[in-house]
Amino acid sequence: MSQVLSHASLRFALAQLDFLVGDIAGNTAQMMAQAIHARDQLHANVIIFPELSLTGYPPEDLLLRPSLSARVTDAIEQLRSVHGITMVFGLPERGPSGLENAAWVLRDGERIARYVKHKLPNHEVFDERRYFVAGHDACVFDCHGLRIGLTICEDIWHPEPARAAKAAGAELLINLNASPFHVGKAQERLAVVAERARELSLPVLYCNVVGGQDELVFDGGSFALQASGDLAMQAPQFEAGIYVVDIDLASRQLLATTQAQLPDTPASIYQALVLALRDYVTKSGFKGVVLGLSGGIDSALTLAIAVDALGAERVRAVMMPYHYTADISRHDAAEQAARLGVHYSSLPIAAMVEAFSSTLSDTFSGLGRDTTEENLQARTRGVLLMAISNKLGYLVLPTGNKSEMSVGYCTLYGDMAGGFAVIKDVPKVMVFELCRWRNAQATAAGEAEIVPTRVIDRPPSAELAPDQKDEDSLPPYPVLDEILRRYVECDESAHDIIAAGFEAEQVRHVLRLVDINEYKRRQAAVGPRISRRGFGKDRRYPIVNGWTIGK
Repeated sequence: MSQVLSHASLRFALAQLDFLVGDIAGNTAQMMAQAIHARDQLHANVIIFPELSLTGYPPEDLLLRPSLSARVTDAIEQLRSVHGITMVFGLPERGPSGLENAAWVLRDGERIARYVKHKLPNHEVFDERRYFVAGHDACVFDCHGLRIGLTICEDIWHPEPARAAKAAGAELLINLNASPFHVGKAQERLAVVAERARELSLPVLYCNVVGGQDELVFDGGSFALQASGDLAMQAPQFEAGIYVVDIDLASRQLLATTQAQLPDTPASIYQALVLALRDYVTKSGFKGVVLGLSGGIDSALTLAIAVDALGAERVRAVMMPYHYTADISRHDAAEQAARLGVHYSSLPIAAMVEAFSSTLSDTFSGLGRDTTEENLQARTRGVLLMAISNKLGYLVLPTGNKSEMSVGYCTLYGDMAGGFAVIKDVPKVMVFELCRWRNAQATAAGEAEIVPTRVIDRPPSAELAPDQKDEDSLPPYPVLDEILRRYVECDESAHDIIAAGFEAEQVRHVLRLVDINEYKRRQAAVGPRISRRGFGKDRRYPIVNGWTIGK
């Protein structure tokens, strides 16, 4: 089939797709199907896929497997069978000096251009210098008289690769991406790419991947910018799809098309968490999820996200009351489960905790009660949830937030037990905000609030001791979260934080808790990163160290 071309314009399809890392055969089949759809239904001349679309991103040490090259070669042979549309896609490919993060341009079975990524990020969550060698040459190819330059992801954050493409004759720039989400990232991308467009007076097509991959969330949000830096097309965040944009061949101007509205901060965080959980559970093959529903706000938010991600039929909530569980907590948990329509059960743990205590009585003889007895409650609950997981094939969702994970306000093998901690990178103050936001969405749709108002209004408590409140041993959450943000995300010292107006003893106490609980976090379940710096890929601290707090 020959390409369909208007006498006046060229049509590009930006394939903002959700790939499964390592599934080269499945990713190839998806690319072929979407290329044919773009050619036959959307009448596109060129389809653009994201960075490393054949393998998914990030493939990490799968790139070191000896069989990688053979699988990539097989995939390319299949892609060669698609004619009538020019395909631009990313792949890992062995070059003279080592493995390269490359892009191919394939037309009617023939490779007409090849580009190798210049700038290999080795910061935050990126580790590309472990795997790839950098390219140095510009790549420009012709498509119906239009000269098109290629760049890959990090390249667009630096002026040199785009300048090289312009010097080689590019009249339009394509940028293939696997750019992960954090709060405010979409606006940062737009600003940086607009600067490149204005610098060189080149229109830019920015194609990003979408989907959850372990602790990373890729939000899509692909776009097209005029040479002036003005927006010509904005694809939505967190939605897979094919988004088209035309260029007028006479004026070299992009023709305005889809203009999706980027969500505000709480909406973007919530959608990122939903997408991350859905992809983790579905791609991993779990039948559903189970969580302990305590009647508190953290488990309430986790339950809401789970239902929005998977549907009520794939979610189980379990209340596990003990002597210190308030009646109001039992009522609120049951009420939320009923509102969301999930399977709900109550499994009292008193007999099991007392059995543990009895067994340990001789060992603990002469020793007073302390947090050990509190932790026994949490660990009993963890045992029950893991048993349900084993029996039903359901993934356990821990419900701890970033504030708790930071200061160790969590129990190893207890409330930390599970496989995917969906609010692990969400500070406590944001937990409240997300619950209010989700309730507002429900109200606007004429539905009942998802999280009972009383759950939001009650003082947070682990309910592991009589009349226990979180703020008995921690600063108020607005204060705690700001100290943590400065220390964990911004690397400020105790001196810096105290100088900003925070009480010195409080700061040192919080920072000490962060530092001594690294061993807990290293054993925590993976969870989606939504901040500039979460506990995981981009914050790797030694467990045993002699770092002195305050220096």
